[in-house]
Amino acid sequence: MRQFLVAALAALLALPARAQEGGIDAAVNEIFAASTGWFVNFIFAPIPGTSFSWIVAWLVIGATVFTLYFGFIQFRVIGHSLALVSGKYSDPKDAGEVSHFQALATALSGTVGLGNIAGVAVAVSIGGAGATFWMILAGLLGMASKFTECTLGVKYRNEYPDGTVSGGPMYYITKGFAERGLPGGKILAILFSIFCVLGALGGGNMFQANQAHQQISGVVGEYPGWITGVIFAAIVFIVIVGGIKSIARVTEKVVPFMGILYCSVALVIILMNLDMVGTAFGQIIDGAFTGNGIVGGAIGALIQGFRRAAFSNEAGVGSAAIAHSAVKTKEPITEGFVSLLEPFIDTVVICTMTALVIIITGQLMTDPATGLYLIGDDGRVVTATGATGVGLTSAAFGSVFTWFPYLLVVAVVLFAFSTMISWSYYGLKAWTYMFGEGKAQELTFKVIFCVFIVIGAAASLGPVIDFSDAAIFAMAVVNIIALYLLMPIVKRELDSYLSRLRSGQIKRFKP
Repeated sequence: MRQFLVAALAALLALPARAQEGGIDAAVNEIFAASTGWFVNFIFAPIPGTSFSWIVAWLVIGATVFTLYFGFIQFRVIGHSLALVSGKYSDPKDAGEVSHFQALATALSGTVGLGNIAGVAVAVSIGGAGATFWMILAGLLGMASKFTECTLGVKYRNEYPDGTVSGGPMYYITKGFAERGLPGGKILAILFSIFCVLGALGGGNMFQANQAHQQISGVVGEYPGWITGVIFAAIVFIVIVGGIKSIARVTEKVVPFMGILYCSVALVIILMNLDMVGTAFGQIIDGAFTGNGIVGGAIGALIQGFRRAAFSNEAGVGSAAIAHSAVKTKEPITEGFVSLLEPFIDTVVICTMTALVIIITGQLMTDPATGLYLIGDDGRVVTATGATGVGLTSAAFGSVFTWFPYLLVVAVVLFAFSTMISWSYYGLKAWTYMFGEGKAQELTFKVIFCVFIVIGAAASLGPVIDFSDAAIFAMAVVNIIALYLLMPIVKRELDSYLSRLRSGQIKRFKP
């Protein structure tokens, strides 16, 4: 952590000299890429003898294990999950700071965001339409990972006299390991906290600010990224100084609005081209197993699908467990039920809709003679406009509605804003776990967080997205180890709750 922060400070101090050579944005990009390349290379190193990244395999195997261990829990409790979100089992007297819906909205605001807009575009531009199939599968499996970690987050949270709470992997690792007599809990918790802070600074704000600036400048014209960063930093700081209750009040309004806004337009485009939906799904399924000529073939599609899905829904990463720990409940398993809805909403629904629009509108170019994708010098699929990332999604929607790029600016800004404020909370809880609770410690992190918003807006997409992925996936390495060792505790909680629910002991709350 100290090495990373020193590198960041050095980057800022070196900006004036580098800026004279190529501008502030170029200086930030050069220094940032040089400082983080080693970390990215390690996290995404392939399994020896293959092109399959070990971290992707780690997430896939983990999600599969939890799915089987809990008997496909993600498909058995959907009805009860929705009842919990609607407040039918909520007692306002329970300990905690936010409702089930607010906790879900806060966690969703950290996942439903630019990963659904820019991340999907990145996946299909590298992995073709087939990457969508693997994204959907990763989303369905990830529901079990999210269920496991969020149950533990509530069970082992710290509740303070003033009514506030702190929870997440760092707490269930230390407490859960101690309860089971397992060694190394404190070390793993510190390691997770370090990665969580890095994830908050990278994927939680730098990537968001970067893509928000790209979309804004694409509509209003090019201008320095640091300007967007400063504006975002100021607004985010105003919100996050109010803590989780302030964040929850914002996200419970912003998330449904932006989700409905984005999905409504996507649905209209899909319905306008209903005759092409079957063909699009045919490309998705075929591409998942053949690759249709992309670099890496079917394995390339699988890797990109799982990689982008994991970045989008964060199942197994442990971040959502921090937000869900603040919920008002005395039954930890209930928040596990609520949280498993996130990967479904985020990946299975919203990411799939984005991918369908990109495919239906013909953004991915193919060779008429062979039907295979046209691959550019960069190894990516050639797109109709040459756009990548959020620009590709904007071009896809804009090809149907010319006014959509302007609307997407609003959606992107809202997505980026809500994700940043949620991740500021995740990073803050990891920070205070390491350095202690207190106003001074909180303010220090919030200032650092806002500085990195400016850096992210000024850096280019390549280094930012690579570092964002690496930092978030590093969290998953530690978290999934803990989930493996603690899942018997979740199983005990699950069996007890379902037994009491069937017997009628757990009743709907009547205010």
